[in-house]
Amino acid sequence: MKIIAFAASTSTQSINKKLVSSVARQAQQTAQESGADVQLEILDLNDCELPLFSEDLEREIGQPQAASDFIAKLGSADYLIVSFAEHNGLYSAAFKNLFDWCSRQAGRNIYQNKAMLLLATSPGGRGGKSVLELATGMSPRFGGEVKASVSVPSFEENFDQESQTISNPEIAQQINAGIAALFAD
Repeated sequence: MKIIAFAASTSTQSINKKLVSSVARQAQQTAQESGADVQLEILDLNDCELPLFSEDLEREIGQPQAASDFIAKLGSADYLIVSFAEHNGLYSAAFKNLFDWCSRQAGRNIYQNKAMLLLATSPGGRGGKSVLELATGMSPRFGGEVKASVSVPSFEENFDQESQTISNPEIAQQINAGIAALFAD
C-alpha cells in the first residue's frame, strides 16, 4: 500500500506541511498496526516549480515535466492525504497553478480515482474551512474519492510542536475517524 501526502503550499514554514506530515505518519502507523506493508511519500510543492499557466505559454513550451511527474506520483498512490493552505478563502496560488497545468494533461482525472483524506489548518478559528469546503466539493469532479475532511482551527493552540501531533483530544478524534474512513472500503 502506498500513501502520498502533500500540503498545497510552498511555504517552508507551512503549518499545513506540519499537519499533513503528522497525519500521514499516523495513517502509516495505523495501517501497519493492521498488518499492511505501507510506503509513505510526502511530496513538496517546491519540487514542482512551474511558470504561471496560460494557453499562450502552453503552446510555446508544451507540457512541463514537473506537472507530468506530479500526476505520475499521484497515480502511484493507493491513498492521498492533502492539507490545503487557505489564501483569502481559496487555494494557494502555487497549488492552483500546479492544478491548472495538471488538468491540461489529466483532464478531469487529476486524482485518478484515489481515496482521499482532506485537511486544512490556519492560525485562526475557522481552520481553513473555506478552502476545505472548496476542495471537498471540487476533488470528486477531478477524480478524487473524498472519504473524510478535517479542519484544524487555531493551529498553534491545537498542535504540539515537540511531539508533532494534534494536542486537542476532540480534533485528534476527528483525525482518527478521518484515517479510519480513508482506509474503509
